[in-house]
Amino acid sequence: MTLNIFFLTITITKREISLEKALHNENAKKILEESRRKVQNHIRQY
Repeated sequence: MTLNIFFLTITITKREISLEKALHNENAKKILEESRRKVQNHIRQY
């Protein structure tokens, strides 16, 4: 009888986001929300 044992190590590290990347993401979210509002307003007019 053979018993095979596998050891698995998982390392989780917290991802560091640079200030530049965070600002870019925030601006992208604002632009996306503004675009959604424009589309909704355009659809309501018809």
